[in-house]
Amino acid sequence: MTLTLLRQSKRLCPALSKCLQSSVLKRPYAIRSRDLENVVSAFRSVVGDEGVSLGQAVREQHGRDESVHKCQPPDVVVFPRSVEEVSALAKICHHHRLPIIPYGTGTGLEGGVGAVKGGVCFSLRMMDQVLDLHQEDFDVAVEPGVTRKALNSYLRHTGLWFPVDPGADASLCGMAATSASGTNAVRYGTMRENVLNLEVVLADGTIIHTAGKGRCARKTSAGYNLTNLFVGSEGTLGVLTKATLRLYGMPEGVASAVCSFPSVQAAVDTTVQVLQAGVPIARIEFLDDVMIDACNRFSSLAYPVASTLFLEFHGSSRSLNEQVSITEELAKGSGGSDFSWADDEAKRAHLWKARHDAWYAALALRPGCKAYATDVCVPLSRLPDVVVETKEDLIRNGLTGPIAGHVGDGNFHCLMVLDPNDPDEVLRVHQFTERLARRALAVDGTCTGEHGIGLGKRALLREEVGTLALEVMQGLKATLDPKNLMNPGKVL
Repeated sequence: MTLTLLRQSKRLCPALSKCLQSSVLKRPYAIRSRDLENVVSAFRSVVGDEGVSLGQAVREQHGRDESVHKCQPPDVVVFPRSVEEVSALAKICHHHRLPIIPYGTGTGLEGGVGAVKGGVCFSLRMMDQVLDLHQEDFDVAVEPGVTRKALNSYLRHTGLWFPVDPGADASLCGMAATSASGTNAVRYGTMRENVLNLEVVLADGTIIHTAGKGRCARKTSAGYNLTNLFVGSEGTLGVLTKATLRLYGMPEGVASAVCSFPSVQAAVDTTVQVLQAGVPIARIEFLDDVMIDACNRFSSLAYPVASTLFLEFHGSSRSLNEQVSITEELAKGSGGSDFSWADDEAKRAHLWKARHDAWYAALALRPGCKAYATDVCVPLSRLPDVVVETKEDLIRNGLTGPIAGHVGDGNFHCLMVLDPNDPDEVLRVHQFTERLARRALAVDGTCTGEHGIGLGKRALLREEVGTLALEVMQGLKATLDPKNLMNPGKVL
């Protein structure tokens, strides 16, 4: 496949062919035992003894995320405290041809932090400062160790918040690296729309600012969009050491609602109608009947066992009443029933309890098993068909996979519950996830709405974007990282 790719690249562009040959064919890695002492000594000269770890437990901690991919520990873990230290460490790795694997909080779901070629993990948790907050400009700069919850806690007295919520308390630069989104994306967008600037350390230690140093304009048409080149790059192009993020005003009021539907089609029809009516909905979450039944059992709830929408509205008291009224009318027109809503915080939490507990409710279906979340996104018009076909596939193959999704943008997850010690079941789940991804691709969707490519979806990426587009990506990778040191084995 590599030789075929190189032959094809010659037809595409001679310069690209040369880049690909240098990056694909020349990949000598690994720390030889006789060099390890010198390399570690060089690391310690930058970050001190406490900033370097060779311990097995620490290395294993940094060799896994929340995915089903096996632990692949790095050879060394370093803990830089500044961008200057990240740059100095990268220069050492570049000189010794050592892979660099950036690590935030380890909450990823596609095996993006595994050291498949060995090398050095850059654990960025010590860089945890909120830097430049511009309240009147609605933006803030954060270091890579700052998590979503930590930032919103810091902002709580300013009247501002950062709304992108992937569920886990992930690091914000890690969220940028995977182009994360979550439940609020239907109104506030994903990380791709909310990152204004990035400070990045390249493989050779060079420090760049994708929109210019210190710049935080709300929009720009100046040159190539380097910021979005690094958003979603999953650590394969550089280490993100600072992100400038777009902030929003805290809504005056919040209301939540739940409604049951006779079918997936009816729930999606309501979603489309709500969006077409211009209701500025903040969240529209979907749970299928299997997921609702699991949540009822786990959380002692009494929702009808049916396709269900969970909704959230943001705005003034007057606008909330209008939004809820329009949505309730549209839901009833599509056969929705048991519509209930609340604007009191405690009651809202109760209404949303099923959605918040979905992961644990799914696990409770098979105690002692593990869970893996699939992640596809399809056009809204095709969502009902894809969900129905997926449910039939699950039943036909005897798999446990209740469905939850961010239906407002066509993104849904099967929460696959499996016994990792049963090779046959593991194989059947793997085959199912491949079919699910290709089902999404067949209707012009994507194999990953928000989790990223990581280790497991590289072949699917080729199918999704095509050979020529993938070769352009490989050319960009070869230009920025000619030695292929940045998180090798991921994405491409």
